[in-house]
Amino acid sequence: MTTHIASYPVDQVNKVKRAHERGSYDHKTVHGILDAAVLCHISWVREGQPFCTPTMFWRQGTTLYWHGSSASRMIKTQRETLPVCLTVTHLDSLIAARSGMHHSSDYRSVMAFGLAQLVVDPEEKRQGAIDMVDRLFPGRSAGLRDITEQELKATSFIKMDIEKASAKIRDGHVSDDEADYALPIHAERIPVTTILGAPSPCPRSHDLAQRPDDLASYQEGRRLDEVLVQAQKDTFGQD
Repeated sequence: MTTHIASYPVDQVNKVKRAHERGSYDHKTVHGILDAAVLCHISWVREGQPFCTPTMFWRQGTTLYWHGSSASRMIKTQRETLPVCLTVTHLDSLIAARSGMHHSSDYRSVMAFGLAQLVVDPEEKRQGAIDMVDRLFPGRSAGLRDITEQELKATSFIKMDIEKASAKIRDGHVSDDEADYALPIHAERIPVTTILGAPSPCPRSHDLAQRPDDLASYQEGRRLDEVLVQAQKDTFGQD
Protein backbone atom coordinates (compact mmCIF):
# COMPACT_ATOMS: atom_id res chain seq x y z
CA MET A 1 0.00 0.00 0.00
CA THR A 2 1.46 3.36 -1.03
CA THR A 3 0.72 6.69 0.63
CA HIS A 4 0.22 9.72 -1.58
CA ILE A 5 2.36 12.68 -0.56
CA ALA A 6 0.92 16.04 -1.58
CA SER A 7 3.48 17.98 -3.60
CA TYR A 8 3.71 21.04 -5.81
CA PRO A 9 4.15 20.46 -9.55
CA VAL A 10 7.71 20.73 -10.84
CA ASP A 11 8.79 22.46 -14.02
CA GLN A 12 11.70 24.61 -15.21
CA VAL A 13 10.51 27.50 -13.05
CA ASN A 14 10.76 25.87 -9.62
CA LYS A 15 12.99 22.87 -10.28
CA VAL A 16 16.12 22.90 -8.10
CA LYS A 17 18.97 22.55 -10.60
CA ARG A 18 22.15 23.17 -8.58
CA ALA A 19 22.63 20.52 -5.86
CA HIS A 20 19.26 19.09 -6.87
CA GLU A 21 19.46 16.44 -4.13
CA ARG A 22 18.77 19.24 -1.62
CA GLY A 23 15.47 20.11 -3.28
CA SER A 24 12.01 19.15 -2.04
CA TYR A 25 8.54 19.91 -3.41
CA ASP A 26 6.21 18.21 -0.95
CA HIS A 27 3.75 20.32 1.02
CA LYS A 28 5.04 19.20 4.41
CA THR A 29 8.60 20.40 3.78
CA VAL A 30 7.65 23.61 1.98
CA HIS A 31 4.97 24.59 4.49
CA GLY A 32 7.19 23.77 7.46
CA ILE A 33 9.87 26.20 6.28
CA LEU A 34 7.29 28.89 5.55
CA ASP A 35 5.57 28.49 8.93
CA ALA A 36 8.87 28.88 10.80
CA ALA A 37 9.34 32.40 9.42
CA VAL A 38 7.90 35.84 10.18
CA LEU A 39 9.38 37.77 7.28
CA CYS A 40 9.51 36.98 3.59
CA HIS A 41 10.82 38.77 0.51
CA ILE A 42 8.47 39.27 -2.44
CA SER A 43 9.99 39.79 -5.87
CA TRP A 44 7.96 41.52 -8.56
CA VAL A 45 8.46 43.58 -11.71
CA ARG A 46 6.95 46.94 -12.59
CA GLU A 47 7.51 48.41 -16.04
CA GLY A 48 10.60 46.26 -16.52
CA GLN A 49 12.15 47.24 -13.17
CA PRO A 50 12.55 44.41 -10.63
CA PHE A 51 11.77 45.05 -6.96
CA CYS A 52 12.09 42.88 -3.86
CA THR A 53 10.01 43.85 -0.82
CA PRO A 54 10.41 42.44 2.71
CA THR A 55 7.16 42.05 4.63
CA MET A 56 5.38 39.93 7.22
CA PHE A 57 3.27 37.08 5.86
CA TRP A 58 1.24 34.04 6.88
CA ARG A 59 -0.10 30.86 5.34
CA GLN A 60 -3.53 29.27 5.22
CA GLY A 61 -3.43 25.94 3.45
CA THR A 62 -1.77 26.57 0.10
CA THR A 63 -2.53 30.30 0.12
CA LEU A 64 -0.10 32.97 1.34
CA TYR A 65 -1.17 36.39 2.63
CA TRP A 66 0.69 39.63 3.26
CA HIS A 67 -0.26 43.23 3.90
CA GLY A 68 0.89 46.77 3.32
CA SER A 69 -0.19 50.38 3.16
CA SER A 70 -2.92 50.95 0.57
CA ALA A 71 -0.77 53.78 -0.79
CA SER A 72 2.41 51.72 -1.20
CA ARG A 73 3.96 51.06 -4.60
CA MET A 74 3.96 47.32 -3.94
CA ILE A 75 0.24 47.18 -3.18
CA LYS A 76 -0.71 49.47 -6.05
CA THR A 77 1.18 47.24 -8.47
CA GLN A 78 0.23 43.82 -7.08
CA ARG A 79 -3.47 44.62 -6.98
CA GLU A 80 -3.45 44.11 -10.77
CA THR A 81 -3.02 40.30 -10.37
CA LEU A 82 0.76 40.28 -10.81
CA PRO A 83 3.07 37.23 -11.01
CA VAL A 84 5.35 37.22 -7.96
CA CYS A 85 7.96 35.05 -6.27
CA LEU A 86 7.89 34.87 -2.47
CA THR A 87 11.04 33.63 -0.72
CA VAL A 88 11.98 32.66 2.83
CA THR A 89 15.41 31.67 4.17
CA HIS A 90 16.56 30.40 7.57
CA LEU A 91 20.29 30.46 8.36
CA ASP A 92 21.13 27.39 10.49
CA SER A 93 24.93 27.38 10.58
CA LEU A 94 28.17 28.82 9.23
CA ILE A 95 30.77 26.41 7.83
CA ALA A 96 34.46 27.27 8.24
CA ALA A 97 36.34 24.85 5.98
CA ARG A 98 39.99 24.26 5.03
CA SER A 99 39.51 25.91 1.66
CA GLY A 100 37.89 29.23 0.90
CA MET A 101 35.78 27.61 -1.80
CA HIS A 102 34.29 25.16 0.71
CA HIS A 103 33.20 27.75 3.26
CA SER A 104 29.43 27.53 3.30
CA SER A 105 26.30 27.59 5.44
CA ASP A 106 23.44 25.34 6.41
CA TYR A 107 20.03 26.76 5.53
CA ARG A 108 16.37 26.08 4.84
CA SER A 109 14.78 28.04 2.02
CA VAL A 110 11.60 28.19 -0.04
CA MET A 111 10.68 29.85 -3.31
CA ALA A 112 6.92 30.05 -3.94
CA PHE A 113 5.36 31.25 -7.19
CA GLY A 114 1.86 32.48 -8.01
CA LEU A 115 -0.34 35.45 -8.86
CA ALA A 116 -0.69 38.21 -6.27
CA GLN A 117 -4.33 39.24 -5.90
CA LEU A 118 -5.87 42.05 -3.90
CA VAL A 119 -8.29 40.92 -1.18
CA VAL A 120 -11.46 42.85 -2.05
CA ASP A 121 -14.14 41.07 0.00
CA PRO A 122 -14.72 43.21 3.14
CA GLU A 123 -15.14 40.21 5.44
CA GLU A 124 -12.06 38.46 4.09
CA LYS A 125 -10.11 41.68 4.55
CA ARG A 126 -11.28 42.06 8.14
CA GLN A 127 -10.42 38.43 8.80
CA GLY A 128 -6.99 39.06 7.32
CA ALA A 129 -6.39 41.77 9.91
CA ILE A 130 -7.25 39.26 12.63
CA ASP A 131 -5.18 36.42 11.14
CA MET A 132 -2.15 38.68 10.80
CA VAL A 133 -2.05 39.00 14.61
CA ASP A 134 -3.26 35.53 15.59
CA ARG A 135 -0.72 33.85 13.29
CA LEU A 136 1.97 35.09 15.71
CA PHE A 137 -0.07 35.19 18.92
CA PRO A 138 -2.91 32.62 18.78
CA GLY A 139 -6.20 34.06 20.06
CA ARG A 140 -4.78 37.51 20.82
CA SER A 141 -7.16 39.44 18.55
CA ALA A 142 -10.13 38.54 20.74
CA GLY A 143 -8.69 40.61 23.60
CA LEU A 144 -7.76 43.69 21.59
CA ARG A 145 -9.81 46.77 20.78
CA ASP A 146 -11.81 46.51 17.57
CA ILE A 147 -10.18 47.41 14.26
CA THR A 148 -11.48 50.73 13.00
CA GLU A 149 -12.84 51.29 9.51
CA GLN A 150 -10.14 53.90 8.93
CA GLU A 151 -7.43 51.37 9.79
CA LEU A 152 -8.93 48.87 7.36
CA LYS A 153 -9.18 51.52 4.66
CA ALA A 154 -5.51 52.43 5.06
CA THR A 155 -4.37 48.79 4.86
CA SER A 156 -4.55 46.38 1.96
CA PHE A 157 -4.14 42.61 1.97
CA ILE A 158 -2.69 40.56 -0.84
CA LYS A 159 -3.12 36.81 -1.26
CA MET A 160 -1.36 34.33 -3.51
CA ASP A 161 -2.37 30.76 -4.20
CA ILE A 162 0.86 28.78 -4.40
CA GLU A 163 1.00 27.43 -7.94
CA LYS A 164 4.57 26.13 -7.74
CA ALA A 165 7.11 25.96 -4.95
CA SER A 166 10.41 24.37 -4.05
CA ALA A 167 12.36 23.98 -0.82
CA LYS A 168 16.14 23.71 -0.69
CA ILE A 169 17.94 22.53 2.42
CA ARG A 170 21.60 22.16 3.28
CA ASP A 171 22.02 20.26 6.53
CA GLY A 172 25.54 18.95 6.79
CA HIS A 173 28.97 19.71 8.15
CA VAL A 174 32.39 20.60 6.76
CA SER A 175 32.78 19.12 3.29
CA ASP A 176 36.35 19.57 2.07
CA ASP A 177 38.28 17.98 -0.77
CA GLU A 178 39.62 14.63 0.45
CA ALA A 179 43.25 15.71 0.20
CA ASP A 180 42.61 18.79 2.34
CA TYR A 181 41.72 16.79 5.46
CA ALA A 182 45.43 16.13 5.96
CA LEU A 183 46.19 19.86 6.22
CA PRO A 184 46.87 21.34 9.70
CA ILE A 185 43.96 23.80 9.31
CA HIS A 186 41.12 23.96 11.80
CA ALA A 187 37.60 23.59 10.39
CA GLU A 188 34.22 23.67 12.11
CA ARG A 189 30.46 24.10 11.88
CA ILE A 190 29.02 27.03 13.86
CA PRO A 191 25.28 26.60 14.63
CA VAL A 192 23.09 29.70 14.25
CA THR A 193 19.66 30.09 15.87
CA THR A 194 17.33 32.98 16.68
CA ILE A 195 16.62 32.84 20.40
CA LEU A 196 13.96 34.90 22.17
CA GLY A 197 15.14 37.40 24.74
CA ALA A 198 13.40 38.48 27.93
CA PRO A 199 10.08 40.28 27.23
CA SER A 200 10.18 44.01 27.90
CA PRO A 201 6.75 45.33 28.99
CA CYS A 202 5.57 48.67 27.61
CA PRO A 203 6.60 51.38 30.10
CA ARG A 204 3.11 52.92 29.75
CA SER A 205 1.21 49.72 30.58
CA HIS A 206 -2.02 50.08 32.55
CA ASP A 207 -1.74 49.14 36.21
CA LEU A 208 -4.34 46.40 35.74
CA ALA A 209 -2.78 44.97 32.57
CA GLN A 210 -1.38 41.45 33.00
CA ARG A 211 0.65 39.42 30.52
CA PRO A 212 -1.96 37.19 28.81
CA ASP A 213 -1.85 33.53 27.86
CA ASP A 214 -1.57 34.44 24.16
CA LEU A 215 2.00 35.59 24.85
CA ALA A 216 2.92 32.67 27.10
CA SER A 217 4.89 30.77 24.43
CA TYR A 218 7.21 33.75 23.94
CA GLN A 219 9.60 32.95 26.76
CA GLU A 220 13.25 33.88 27.09
CA GLY A 221 15.55 31.19 25.71
CA ARG A 222 13.09 29.55 23.31
CA ARG A 223 13.82 29.20 19.58
CA LEU A 224 11.74 31.59 17.50
CA ASP A 225 11.16 29.14 14.64
CA GLU A 226 9.77 26.51 17.03
CA VAL A 227 7.39 29.04 18.61
CA LEU A 228 6.19 30.17 15.17
CA VAL A 229 5.50 26.64 13.93
CA GLN A 230 3.42 25.93 17.03
CA ALA A 231 1.56 29.24 16.67
CA GLN A 232 0.70 28.34 13.06
CA LYS A 233 -0.77 25.01 14.19
CA ASP A 234 -2.68 26.57 17.06
CA THR A 235 -4.26 29.24 14.83
CA PHE A 236 -4.87 27.47 11.53
CA GLY A 237 -4.56 23.79 12.40
CA GLN A 238 -2.15 21.25 10.97
CA ASP A 239 -1.88 20.78 7.21
